[in-house]
Amino acid sequence: MADLMKDSLNLVAVEKMAASLKAVWAQFDVDGFVTASMDGLEQLELKARILHIITALHQHLPRDFIETANILMAAGEKWQKGDENGSFSVFAIWPLIDYVGVYGLDKPEKALDALEVLTPLFSAEFAIRPFINQHFELTYQRLNQWVSHENEHVRRLVSEGIRPRLPWGLQLKQFIKNPTVVVELLELLKDDEAEYVRRSVANNLNDISKNHPELVVSICNKWLKEASKLEYKNRNWIARHATRGLVKQGYPPVFSLLGYSENLDVELRDLSLKKDHIKMGEALEFNFVLTANKPQKFVLDFAIHFMKANGKLAAKTFKLKNIIMKNGETLNIKKQQWFKPITTRKYHAGAHKLEILLNGRTFAEIHFLLEV
Repeated sequence: MADLMKDSLNLVAVEKMAASLKAVWAQFDVDGFVTASMDGLEQLELKARILHIITALHQHLPRDFIETANILMAAGEKWQKGDENGSFSVFAIWPLIDYVGVYGLDKPEKALDALEVLTPLFSAEFAIRPFINQHFELTYQRLNQWVSHENEHVRRLVSEGIRPRLPWGLQLKQFIKNPTVVVELLELLKDDEAEYVRRSVANNLNDISKNHPELVVSICNKWLKEASKLEYKNRNWIARHATRGLVKQGYPPVFSLLGYSENLDVELRDLSLKKDHIKMGEALEFNFVLTANKPQKFVLDFAIHFMKANGKLAAKTFKLKNIIMKNGETLNIKKQQWFKPITTRKYHAGAHKLEILLNGRTFAEIHFLLEV
């Protein structure tokens, strides 16, 4: 199995694309496409590999996009998800889908037809975004149709495709500024039968909360108040997942929405570290004591302020637990956080800071040194 996502777009994936296209279009030049795709591919990162393969596809597919779209849809209908090469093998279809977003903009009706067929194989959330920007009315009309599509992958594309801040995707700045159109579509998907779709709705709201926290809290409040008994469990999950960023930020209105106490009366004392100087590969072990002066419920998190290359600190919040305490109750909290190499963070030696958060508010902090 490929260790990194980019490594999944390799010779095996290129040959899989070629075989699928050849199976539905006899004129496809398999050898020429494979050679063009593999030329310099291994030196590229993931998104660059996708664009490189799309260029090779364009060199070997008909210039008429309508004809090419029919070929891509036919190949998609024959495509088999997953094989002996592991879970990353599905990434092989990605360039075929994103081809539509690059070369189908002049034929938006046909392009959207193609994305509808292809998105169940690997989400077309990236490919559809240029159409939202350049052919909004047409695309919005199609999104409204898709909210009731029989295939959950197509329904999910509605929410995921129009997310204002989709990771790795083109930002939709118009919806970052004014998400009204996005919210209208999410209203139609909030009670979708598929958890896959509801998770996308929550992620979309989490995007919106970064610029419009009060709006997201208001939407979640409205959905919960209007919910039937059958709907409440799923809507409550959406509200919690949609506001996770606001919880980390300590945004006050979100805690009452989620059923937590608004005015905390908790004493936090004796925050200490087992070692205040740790090395890579070791764990930061810490403990502290909580005492409640009244019955209350709150979110307990901690943040590590990591040293950056420029000498400044940047905080990353980690979940600890949700706590319900009785009047006079005392809890001893112990935790360890490992410092091991990961692909998403580069560690730098120097002074770091540990911060203990209750409902997003700082209750205690302590410094430690990391040796890299």
